[in-house]
Amino acid sequence: MATEFKLPELGEGVTSGTVASVLASVGESVSANSPIIEIETDKAVAEIPLPFSGTIKEIKVKPGDKVSVGQVILIADRTEGAAAKAPAAEKKEAPKAESKPAPKEESKPAPAARKAAPAATPAAKRSSGKVLASPSVRKLARELGVQLDDVPTSDPSGRVSAQDVEAYAAGGAPSAEAPAAKSEPGDASRAPVPVRTGPPALSGARSDDRWGAVVREAMSGIRKKTAEHMEHCWTTIPHVTHFEKADITALEQVRQQYAPAIKAEGGSLTVTVFLMKVITEALRRFPKFNASLDFESEEVVLKQYYHIGIAVDTPAGLLVPAVRDVDRKSLQELALELPVLAKKARDRKLTLEDMSGTTFTISNLGGIGGTGFTPIINAPEVAILGVSRSSIEGVFQNGQLVPRTMLPLSLSYDHRLIDGADAARFMRWVAEALENPWKLILES
Repeated sequence: MATEFKLPELGEGVTSGTVASVLASVGESVSANSPIIEIETDKAVAEIPLPFSGTIKEIKVKPGDKVSVGQVILIADRTEGAAAKAPAAEKKEAPKAESKPAPKEESKPAPAARKAAPAATPAAKRSSGKVLASPSVRKLARELGVQLDDVPTSDPSGRVSAQDVEAYAAGGAPSAEAPAAKSEPGDASRAPVPVRTGPPALSGARSDDRWGAVVREAMSGIRKKTAEHMEHCWTTIPHVTHFEKADITALEQVRQQYAPAIKAEGGSLTVTVFLMKVITEALRRFPKFNASLDFESEEVVLKQYYHIGIAVDTPAGLLVPAVRDVDRKSLQELALELPVLAKKARDRKLTLEDMSGTTFTISNLGGIGGTGFTPIINAPEVAILGVSRSSIEGVFQNGQLVPRTMLPLSLSYDHRLIDGADAARFMRWVAEALENPWKLILES
């Protein structure tokens, strides 16, 4: 049976994306939940799977196309393997189905038929309580007469998507799309990626302007999103940058002592790892730096979780994945996790979930160079720490000039919430914590 497959939801607030690559071809037989297309959206590339088994009959998109949620991606001749177990599921779920009022539209499948999916593909384990689903998905479920509690999903968080509801109503398997991104209070700055103005085929074409030959290259989705977000942050947030230096001579000795053991386990004990723990402890002591501003309700949102964003330089552009719950992790755990997350960023394997929910960002350019810079705040956050290359400098101690390893730091902060004295106290505490690494380790 020929079945249209439409682009499923890509995350809350994300309505479109760009086709990065097509992973299937006409005439190919694919199994359920096999990836058939890659979509570049926001700052991530997500593999979109086909929620049923079938043979590809027609592909309606190509790389570079702009596609919207709900748009037909391909047409496939659907196999009936998933429906073979329908009778058992129907019998098992019949009592529950009878308690559900019948849908008004007579053209819709009977409730018993919708119960076929759980037997074919078990639902992902959900925590007790309200089912995770967006308002549009709940509306769709009501229109199709589907009870969200019964809809299986392969999303690890248990979130039900529109594709899951449609597949369940048709007696198919749940989709395995990328996890939906969590939204932050007042996060209006993360707007959808603007539509590409020129066809991809023109990228790299030579032409002439008034002064000579030029080559035009189409902006990637990541570059467009970064440009849009940075413009918003710079023009709407009153930035002030506070500069500081930390003596990390003792910290470097500790780092070099334990780095080989961490490396043997596949991790990397870098200065950034120590900074993550130091910053998290500083955020606990100075809660205004772990906040956002909600102007609609005229409130300061003080966050009780610590998800640190780490800026990663990639060939595709700057990406900022989130390291979750840094306050609950040891230095060793962070040293093992951070390289994995950075590799995912460089390989374009980050999901929208990986990019969302940060409360404070660290941008470390020390591996490249520089003596200082003024980082732009990553809204809706209210502060960001810039780190430059450390160097050995002569410092007077007890009347003598001694060589010490000094680390330049720069804190950009939102002056609407944070005053200069607050920033100075925050950075002084950070510097002292870096200068006494054993005290930090003992206290955290």
